[in-house]
Amino acid sequence: MSSMPEKLLNKTTCVLSPLGDSAIVITFGNEIKYDIHKKIKMFMDLLEDEPFVGFIECVPAFTNLTVFYDPLVIYKKQKQSNNHECISPYEVVRSILERKLQWLKEDKKLTHRTVSIPVCYGGEYGPDLEYVARYNNLTTAEVIHIHSNGEYLAYMIGFAPGFPFLGGLSEKIATPRRSSPRMTIPTGAVGIAGMQTGVYPISTPGGWQLIGQTPTKLFLPNVNPPSLLQAGDIVKFHPISNQEYNEIILKEGLQ
Repeated sequence: MSSMPEKLLNKTTCVLSPLGDSAIVITFGNEIKYDIHKKIKMFMDLLEDEPFVGFIECVPAFTNLTVFYDPLVIYKKQKQSNNHECISPYEVVRSILERKLQWLKEDKKLTHRTVSIPVCYGGEYGPDLEYVARYNNLTTAEVIHIHSNGEYLAYMIGFAPGFPFLGGLSEKIATPRRSSPRMTIPTGAVGIAGMQTGVYPISTPGGWQLIGQTPTKLFLPNVNPPSLLQAGDIVKFHPISNQEYNEIILKEGLQ
């Protein structure tokens, strides 16, 4: 197996690198931007719609796509085809991916699912809202207005099950992470870290500035898929009152 990345030059310039003996990382660029996300999403859709023999899954990130495969299945497939010049499963998959990358139609438009998430801002639900406002020389009402009027692209799901890394936050409310992370963040907490915003789907330690909380469950372990949000979704937040928050909790039987 080659240990060096393989560079593919075509309309989509990528770097293919082995990750252990059962995955390949395809790097589409080195910036967090929509054009790169679009290529990743399009290629992920292509692989899932037309999987190759031995394909397991692919996992998107900000600038790359990791493709997981079963090397044993690929090896057995070669033996069945009476191929006397068997090559490594990595080389087989790399060759398949290179061919499929040629099929990308960069002029194709992506369709995005829009998910609306209710948020109770400030108070006990958003203990850092006032800090975010002071840091940006705004009122808390202005922070809420800016945050809830944005449209956010889910670039990737990670860190914790169902945690969305959302791009598109206004520079007007961008705020650095806390210098001292909290040991426990409540489920549903909505936070800001630099130029990103996101929602904690489960209780976990974290250092994001918490500005609100949603009663909506983002991680549903008994549902397929278990994550409410997927890479490529557009997220919109809308403010709700404390009373509305509690009513939603009771209605959905989350207590």
